[in-house]
Amino acid sequence: MTAPAPEAPLTGRAAIYAAGEQNAEAFARALYANAAAPLANDPAAAAVSPGRDPLYSRTLNALIGVDFREAKGEVPYLNYDPVCACQDADGFALTGLKMTPDGDKAALADVTFANHGETQQQTLKLVKEGPMWRIADVVDAKGKSLHDALMAIAERAES
Repeated sequence: MTAPAPEAPLTGRAAIYAAGEQNAEAFARALYANAAAPLANDPAAAAVSPGRDPLYSRTLNALIGVDFREAKGEVPYLNYDPVCACQDADGFALTGLKMTPDGDKAALADVTFANHGETQQQTLKLVKEGPMWRIADVVDAKGKSLHDALMAIAERAES
């Protein structure tokens, strides 16, 4: 009788989704561990439509959807990966992570990472929706909020 083959470790979005069901820190670490991986070969990433990404909160997804609709086929505001604050990663590495819980369903992740030879800092606002942690906002080192920028686009769309 042969033993079953060991399961391959999860990679890409599958690893992020699994970590998102563990806790906020595991989710944040998985986001950055996979930031440098090319998503072109990840079927889970290929299946994601703007505004329907399981990595983002319902509210942030709604705002991303408005951003893409308002772009009307042109380049939307969110034309980069907010996790790495880039369009592509080179030499990407998470160098620091400080978690600050805010109750059972919210947390802040203060992140430091290197990309393209430069050190960057940002804060992820995380929320737990259902069984999974999700990104509710990304705030850069200068205090610029992705949520607020997308909200401004949504508010202009309503006028």
